[in-house]
Amino acid sequence: MRDSKILRKPTTLLSRRQFLSSAATAGLLCTIAPMVSAAPSRKPNVILIYTDDQGSVDLPSVGSSDLYMANVEALAAKGTRFTQFYAPSPVCSPSRAGALTGRYPLRAGVPNNVGEKGLPGAQVTLAETLKAAGYATAHIGKWHLGADSESNPNAQGFDYSFGHMSGCIDSYSHFFYWSGPNRHDLYRNGKEIFENGRFFMDLMVEEAGQFMEAHRDEPFFIYFAPNAPHYPYQGEPEWQDVYAKAGASYPRNLYASFLSTLDERIGALLAKVDALGLRNDTIVIYQADNGHSTEERAHFGGGSAGPYRGAKFSLFEGGIRVPAVISWPGRIPEGSVRRQVAHGCDWLPTIAELCGVPLLSNDIDGRSLVKMIRADQEPTPHDELHWFVGEAKSGGRWAVRKGDWKLLCDALDTSDGKHVVQVDGLFLANLADDPGERTNLAESHPEKLQELLQAHDAWYATARPTV
Repeated sequence: MRDSKILRKPTTLLSRRQFLSSAATAGLLCTIAPMVSAAPSRKPNVILIYTDDQGSVDLPSVGSSDLYMANVEALAAKGTRFTQFYAPSPVCSPSRAGALTGRYPLRAGVPNNVGEKGLPGAQVTLAETLKAAGYATAHIGKWHLGADSESNPNAQGFDYSFGHMSGCIDSYSHFFYWSGPNRHDLYRNGKEIFENGRFFMDLMVEEAGQFMEAHRDEPFFIYFAPNAPHYPYQGEPEWQDVYAKAGASYPRNLYASFLSTLDERIGALLAKVDALGLRNDTIVIYQADNGHSTEERAHFGGGSAGPYRGAKFSLFEGGIRVPAVISWPGRIPEGSVRRQVAHGCDWLPTIAELCGVPLLSNDIDGRSLVKMIRADQEPTPHDELHWFVGEAKSGGRWAVRKGDWKLLCDALDTSDGKHVVQVDGLFLANLADDPGERTNLAESHPEKLQELLQAHDAWYATARPTV
């Protein structure tokens, strides 16, 4: 039986219209909140929430008006939301490697999804950076960066680890079932444990709560990585009923109920932060690892990329443009929106600057977003952004963005999971004029194509892993 004490029933959550109305009444959606000038009395805690296979626009404030996600919306109302935020990769393992190392996944040694062997031990992680500054560190949830002695969470700077090492599990049996034979995948600090029948995200909230209680008097970092809305879609029956009554179609109803189930657990996690009196001392970041899945196991869809082309596995916008929010009450703007370009590798230097923590390595690709977060007119810190998926020696599939221009090579269009299309060769788009990347401008703008091709070639020549 699941522990119901940490849950809030869907009936207690507000609808999108009710939530926005009440938030506005409370003054939460002001453009820029007053900034506190005094330095914090302690280094802030950090909670990085990294969701799994969430669509580009699958957040009510981004554009999906059919979703109930009151808790994440409340987080956005108390923080800053991004509209051009990019994942490091359209695939799970590389995206996580980029976020935790601040390096492009190719340079971090994880250009593809991994198995037993994963993130090289010589890579410097966010957990190691904060741990060196006196933080207690915890991984809670999905890992998918390797399970051997070099790449497991405890070897990568985490004092405490609870969750699954592979890409996905059943939420109740905790079995990985991608390929046979099926195998159990639930571990605490490297030791297999059994919690048969207990909902995985409930266990996550419980473990995170206990960790916060144990370290409430010192700064802590929690990498909170739920297995949702990644398949198998296992939303609570109550949420399935909500979406059935709302007339949601298949498979959107299954995906949406799992996403609202996730939102409810995020609410429980943040309620624990509040109960410990730590909200004003805690930076909370929310980001999806890549776009929604259109795989067969995901019922060929359910998520939404809105106006964007592509989904998970695709370097078109729908695979890499993701929801992202940062909140730190009284220290960064509240109810604000940033339309500048930002990237998942940016979290490491951003967190380090906000926490007053020195970087252990300056050889990273991320750039601090602190100035941009605090000033709407501050430009993006990036001249270029790069993506790469595949084998480092083969050239793989790649993309580069420079200003409004984006060049892709051998891109996959995964918008329709039943009919995945490979767009061979070079595809050039102007995202300001064509955010849906429908028109290939490679022939009509050869000078721009050459500029971006040279930018990619120069980057790729030096992007091989250096450690």
